[in-house]
Amino acid sequence: MQSFSLAKLRRPEILLLLMAIAVPLSFAAWQTLLNNFAIERAAFTGREIGILQSLREIPGFLAFAVVFLLLLIREQRLAYISLALLGVGTAITGLFPSVIGLYITTVIMSIGFHYYETLQTSLALQWIDKARSPETLGRLIAAGSFASIITFGLIWLLDDLLGLDFQWIYLIMGGLTLVIVLIAWLAFPLFPQKTEQHKHMVFRKRYWLYYTLTFMSGARRQIFVVFAGFLMVEKFGYSVSQIALLFLINATINVFLAPRIGRLIGRIGEHRALLIEYAGLVLVFCGYALVETAWVAAGLYVIDHLFFALAIALKTYFQKIAAPEDIASSAGVSFSINHIAAVVIPALFGIIWLTDPALVFYAGAAMAGVSFALSLLVPETPTMGRESRLAYSNIGIN
Repeated sequence: MQSFSLAKLRRPEILLLLMAIAVPLSFAAWQTLLNNFAIERAAFTGREIGILQSLREIPGFLAFAVVFLLLLIREQRLAYISLALLGVGTAITGLFPSVIGLYITTVIMSIGFHYYETLQTSLALQWIDKARSPETLGRLIAAGSFASIITFGLIWLLDDLLGLDFQWIYLIMGGLTLVIVLIAWLAFPLFPQKTEQHKHMVFRKRYWLYYTLTFMSGARRQIFVVFAGFLMVEKFGYSVSQIALLFLINATINVFLAPRIGRLIGRIGEHRALLIEYAGLVLVFCGYALVETAWVAAGLYVIDHLFFALAIALKTYFQKIAAPEDIASSAGVSFSINHIAAVVIPALFGIIWLTDPALVFYAGAAMAGVSFALSLLVPETPTMGRESRLAYSNIGIN
């Protein structure tokens, strides 16, 4: 009976959940402590923090290179190595309290984070049946959100109650990720690949709608990450603790709602789910532009974050239209496409912000409107050869 129970636990879904928990233990800790550590220990100014954020995004932009590593190592093992890099980069951050030291540890952490995120998408779409993938992806979001809550609690315990220095908090949180990687490496078998993956870059014309929606999704993410939080602080004077509370609320809501959103997508389909997401974002971004009340702004921030779970529909749409052997390579390409906006939008929209912050959010609403129009082209039942409503392509044609 015991061996049977262990066999049931050694499934791909359990491994994905375990790895999803490992990520926030390091990344959420790194993100939460970054500004205080950079200013108090590394004497950062706005110039250095800007350079650091640009360096952090470069591995995401270069995520397509993951396909070349698959020539040397299996995808599951590469996911373990990426998670280990995330853990190591976080663990050693506190040991190098200097500008160059923080740059180097950030790049190490970021390589691990972005390559793992690429591989997680690829492995999930390969391992999970199409009928169950929306709910499973929702559970992965919920698991990560739960781990984020645990991370916030541990940082509060280690910092406020135990008074530990930065270097010990970074070391502990990064070390927890490394422990999970070791458990995953030793406890789980190498799961077989149903289809041998391409070991070269794949960029197909028939995936154009997916690529375009992915680019627009990356643009929307930057407005939320960079400017929505900045609005809370600059316009409404939110404190560090109040922003942290918003993060906690978002994570708690995701724990309960993300799996249900996944099941909803499974019932209504990607076409309707994407339309709901982008119609909602038009309203949210217009709300950011017009809001004059702090608690209303906080409500918009929580609702905005909730729409991230609906983005599951974009992944499952690709799972349905992609040739099985394209998934790993296309995951890297699409992750790079998603990060093109990360290079352009913060700097460009930062200049627009100086003129009128509302214009940034109206631009975000316009982007969401474009995404809504593009989502109208997603078929009710997308499959290979039926990638968009414009024309049904032949599967053999790129």
